[in-house]
This record gives sequence, structure tokens and C-alpha cells, in this order.
Amino acid sequence: MDYSYIFRSAKIKKDSLEATGFTTSDGATYTMSKAVSGGAFKADITLSLKEQTLTVHLFDTATGEKYALFDMTSSHGAFVASLREEVQNIIEEIRTKCFETNDLKDDYISWIKTQFGAEPDFPWPDTPDYCVFRCPNEKWFALIMKVKYKQIGLTGDEEVWVVNMKADQAEIPNLIDKKSIFPAWHMNKKHWITVLLTAATDFEKLCEFTQKSWELVNR
Repeated sequence: MDYSYIFRSAKIKKDSLEATGFTTSDGATYTMSKAVSGGAFKADITLSLKEQTLTVHLFDTATGEKYALFDMTSSHGAFVASLREEVQNIIEEIRTKCFETNDLKDDYISWIKTQFGAEPDFPWPDTPDYCVFRCPNEKWFALIMKVKYKQIGLTGDEEVWVVNMKADQAEIPNLIDKKSIFPAWHMNKKHWITVLLTAATDFEKLCEFTQKSWELVNR
């Protein structure tokens, strides 16, 4: 099963991998095995720094055979669900120990306030923590909100903070990497982009994009 979504919202702390139990022969691919269900199963975990992937394969300890139901999304039995929950707990422990998971939202908002002298506006009562920042002409140059990964073309129902901002139409195809920068969610994709507000995003670039958005909107 694929748990690579962790890389979308966090930065790896390479120095902590071996202390957490991973081993490596090349410094790029790390592996670890964990007992599951009291030792009845073994979870083989593989983390690739180059590909930015984290995968788990579950094996029956008695037979050594791969437990296929674990990977089948259509399988919803109580026993399979309990195995997935246990493995998910292992993954969350890895995320806590081996990744920087802090989001950028609060630091980003503070930067906008300082840089532009703008205060957040909260125009939607149903989503009171969504906010927009306006130029002196009252037009938005940044919209901060939460979306699910699948809403921006990735897998997963986990929610993530993002910002929509305006970008130069000619530059947008080169900006979008579908890792931290995406076609705009719920806005005109010819003129706007969506950027993750997570540790996986380069904060300096985020600020550069925001400055450009302000300039384009404030014309």
C-alpha cells in the first residue's frame, strides 16, 4: 500500500531514519520491518528519498506470502480494517519521528501582514477560518483555505492548507509541478495557481509568487 502522501506535506529528516529503525545500503532507499497483529504478520516498509515514496507490503509470518487483501481498496472486512489501522499507526509514528510536518499557514499570514500591510478578511460564515487578502483596489491577491488532496489531483482524503494566487498566464505551465504547486482549485486555471502551505513548499518561492500576485491584481 502506498503512503507517499506524507511527502506532500512534510520534509524528510534524513538523520533520524536509522535511529527510528530504518536500514540502508545506498543512502537513498531505506527499509524497515515491523510486526503486526501480535507477530502474525510482518509489515515491510520501504522509503525512497529519490522517488519520494513510502510503501508498505504486508506478509503472513507463517507462510511468508503477501497478504493481498491489505492492498485491495475494495476489501472492507473488520480484520483487514484492524490491520490497516495498526499499519497506519506505524506510519504516523514514522511521520512524527522522521518528517517535519509543520504547516506554513501562520508564518505565511504573518509575512503577508508585514509585507503588504494587509489584514485577513473572512467573507464566508460557513468556513470561518478561510480568509482572503486584498490589494488597495479591494481585489483578492491571496485566498487561504483547506482542500482535500484529491481535489487538486492527488490521492487521499486528508485536508491540507493551500493558497490561491494570481500568476502570469505565460508562466503558469512552467510553475506547476504537481508537488507543491497546482492548477488553481475552484478558480480560473489560466490566471491562478494553488500552492500548498506545508513544509514541502519553499517559503521563499511562496513569498515571490505572492508578491507577483499582488502586482498583477493591483494594476
